[in-house]
Amino acid sequence: MEILTGNELMSGATVYLDRDGNWVEDLQRARVFLKEETEVRDAAIAATKKTLRINSLEIEAVTLRDGLILPDRIRERIRADGPTAPRFDRQHLDRDGHVSI
Repeated sequence: MEILTGNELMSGATVYLDRDGNWVEDLQRARVFLKEETEVRDAAIAATKKTLRINSLEIEAVTLRDGLILPDRIRERIRADGPTAPRFDRQHLDRDGHVSI
């Protein structure tokens, strides 16, 4: 099973092709292509490339478990769930206008 993923050109957001042919940010709304749907998947890739709206278009292998889409690669899991490390507000430019070195 596979999904299509990429990055939306204007925002850089990770997006997934849904069943209606729209690009959405929610992995769980992604269309899952079966092995026998290769032609349909490839047609969706070709149509997407014509729009020039999605960068880094990729086919990602996934598994369905308990009704949830789970990417097989760790890279795609991180893209779907966010950073694996805590986010810190390291630069406080709004406070004093400079960056400490």
